[in-house]
Amino acid sequence: MDSWLWAVRAFKSRSQATSAVKAGHVRVNGDRAKPATNVKVGDRVVVRGGIVEKVLVVEKILVKRVSAALAAEALTDQSPPPPPRELTVPIGMRDRGAGRPTKRERRELDRLRGRT
Repeated sequence: MDSWLWAVRAFKSRSQATSAVKAGHVRVNGDRAKPATNVKVGDRVVVRGGIVEKVLVVEKILVKRVSAALAAEALTDQSPPPPPRELTVPIGMRDRGAGRPTKRERRELDRLRGRT
């Protein structure tokens, strides 16, 4: 599983793909995947990354990383389109020219972003 995700360029490195699979962000046909899970042609792979969710259908089995053109042939992307920018709410954005945030405002922004 992790090598296929890396080969089709869903992740920049194989270690990132392995970490995502171990963390439970990857599902194959609705079931949680393990790094060693074998994929078959026709499998539906769902990769969650933050807010966006990629839905990939396996068309070809790849073991090694190949060119982008060949990687695109190995999958069918059925991901829903991203929401328009007008509907997304910017979290923690300050008005231009509002000045530097105070220590209290910075702590509130960090708490809002989930950093602490």
